[in-house]
Amino acid sequence: MAGSEIAGSELTMSDVSTIPRRSPTENASASAGRILIIDDEAEIRESLETLLQLEGYGVAVAASAAEGLSHIGESTFDVVLLDLALPDKNGMDVLAEIRLLHPQQAVIMITAYGTVENAVRAMQSGATNFIQKPWDNEKLLADVRAAVARQKAEEENIQLKRALKQRYNFENIVGKSEPMLKIFDLIAQVAPSRSTVLLQGESGTGKELIAKAIHLNSPRRDRSFVPVNSGSTPPDLLESTLFGHVKGAFTSAITSKKGLFEVADRGTLFLDEIGTMSMDTQAKILRVLQDRKFMHLGGVQEIQVDVRIIAATNVDLRQMVREGKFREDLFYRLNVITLDLPPLRQRREDIPLLVQHFLQKYSEENDRPRRHITTDALRPLVSYNWPGNVRELENTVERAVVLSSDSDIGPDLLPDHIVGRGSSVPALDANSGATLFSIMEDCERQIIVDMLQKCGWNQTEAAERFHVPLSTLNQKIKRLAIEIKKKNRE
Repeated sequence: MAGSEIAGSELTMSDVSTIPRRSPTENASASAGRILIIDDEAEIRESLETLLQLEGYGVAVAASAAEGLSHIGESTFDVVLLDLALPDKNGMDVLAEIRLLHPQQAVIMITAYGTVENAVRAMQSGATNFIQKPWDNEKLLADVRAAVARQKAEEENIQLKRALKQRYNFENIVGKSEPMLKIFDLIAQVAPSRSTVLLQGESGTGKELIAKAIHLNSPRRDRSFVPVNSGSTPPDLLESTLFGHVKGAFTSAITSKKGLFEVADRGTLFLDEIGTMSMDTQAKILRVLQDRKFMHLGGVQEIQVDVRIIAATNVDLRQMVREGKFREDLFYRLNVITLDLPPLRQRREDIPLLVQHFLQKYSEENDRPRRHITTDALRPLVSYNWPGNVRELENTVERAVVLSSDSDIGPDLLPDHIVGRGSSVPALDANSGATLFSIMEDCERQIIVDMLQKCGWNQTEAAERFHVPLSTLNQKIKRLAIEIKKKNRE
């Protein structure tokens, strides 16, 4: 590598001047990756910039924390090289701000004060690596290459999963969090097969929506999707519902009736709350899975069907097997492919999206102008632990829409136990607190954009409706990188 024999930070300005420099155009379009250097020493910036440009990286430089954070707010970088000692702010504080803005950003700390204590603090705060001045060029380049590779792989993985959501019929499933992107990925993989799927998750996590998405993306999409709630149907009625009966099979059977297995032939049968089924019904379900045959209640003729079964449960079926309450052979027949659906408290970044979705849905259903959530109301919704998951959130938003008298929904329209009136609000999970800042920032951006759209992008009118000075609104618009669509003004 050219220049690799020169000891890193000992590269002088005269050395730099003799090395061919890339033009600004070449620098901006470098394909190896984009690097931001934040260091207050001009010679260090020049040395690093030249070294990295020779490797094909696009490089931006900043002499202060404020300038560096401004770059990060305006552009994306694969790696940030960050000095620990800056004139306007400590590098550890800058690292913390970068983590809030971009939790996945790769940051390599560089300092002349490279103690073990600083290294440990940097790594604990989320730094990718820690390098001491003067550095070894080869090691620094190796660390940068590794960080860029990890960053690009992670970004490609996220983009792929987002593309999967757009490509497949997931429009009724709201979510952009990593747990939900993994679910979208699994749906895309599982749907084309005919294998039985077991959906596991707490009540209210959207198991039926996931089952429908699997069906709609399968070769059976043009056939029936038939849901059955096993928990709400009495055992004797459940068997008749599933398998049908012949006339006279029991006292009230005055005519013959098809069962849902026949209705779902060549389609999908969704068995919700399968853990509540009686052992006798489980045995009959097992036979259909094994032989694809069954008989009507009271009948003697076997009926052949081609049905894909998707089962769902909010209980631990393995534990039920150990307790003798669920057939082991049926469990293994159902447990071919298992999808574990995350509870809402593990995907808090989806809460603002879900709130907006339900606001639109129930505003339209109640024939009302679109309702908007205030930041003060959104904060407790994001913080609350939602034991009832998405279903509980949906009910809460519906209640607020129905009770609202104007377009803004504030915390006064939320239940006491959610906003903490008379009780404490459940604390955020330990792993969720760090993302709350970015979640609220996304929410604030959406609220401002919605208001600007309502005001025809007139910032003065929007500031008046927010009851804030115009200068305050302008600062928020700039900080949140909101694009003002002047062409839409009337």
